[in-house]
Amino acid sequence: MSREADQFRAHLGPGESILWAGKPAQGVLFTSRDILLIPFSIFWLGFVCVWLFGVVSTGAPMEFLLVGMLFLVVGLGVMVGRFALDAFVRANTSYAVTTERVIINREGPFGDFTAIALKRLPTVKLKPRGAGRGTIVLGQSTSPWVQISIWTPSLDPTPQLIAIADAQRVYALIQKQGSRDS
Repeated sequence: MSREADQFRAHLGPGESILWAGKPAQGVLFTSRDILLIPFSIFWLGFVCVWLFGVVSTGAPMEFLLVGMLFLVVGLGVMVGRFALDAFVRANTSYAVTTERVIINREGPFGDFTAIALKRLPTVKLKPRGAGRGTIVLGQSTSPWVQISIWTPSLDPTPQLIAIADAQRVYALIQKQGSRDS
C-alpha cells in the first residue's frame, strides 16, 4: 500500500483495515471565499500603501509609521501568508478511510490526530472542485466568517478531507461503510 496508508497501520483496531489513504492537494489552493478575500486584501494593502506614503511624505510622528507597518504586516499575511500557511499544513496532512473510521493525521506545529467512527458521522457532504478533486466535510460546518478557517481552510475545526483526488469515489466509500455499520 501507499506511504500514507503505512503511517496509519499502528492506529488500527482489531479487524480494522484501510480502504483508502491519501493526501490533500498540494501547493496554493483557492476556495470560493477567495472571491471576497483577495479583493479585500488588495484594498487593504492599497490603503496601507497610501497611508505609509502620506506618513513618510508629511513627516508624521513615528507612531503613525509604526501603525502603518503593523497594518502592512497584517495585509501581507492576508494576501500571501494565509496561502503559505494553508499549503504548509496540507503538506503535513494525510487521510485514511478504514472499515470503521475516517482518520485525519496532521503533523508538525499544527499537529492533530482525528479519528471519527463512520457510524457516528452526523452528516457527510461532498464539495466537488473539478478534475475529480473535491472536499468531503465530515459533520456540520460552522460559519467560516467567525474563525481562523476563513483564512486557512486546513485549520477549520470541522473535520474535512480537503481537495482529495477521486473525491466522488471516496465519498461513496464513506457512505457505503457508514450505512453498513448502522
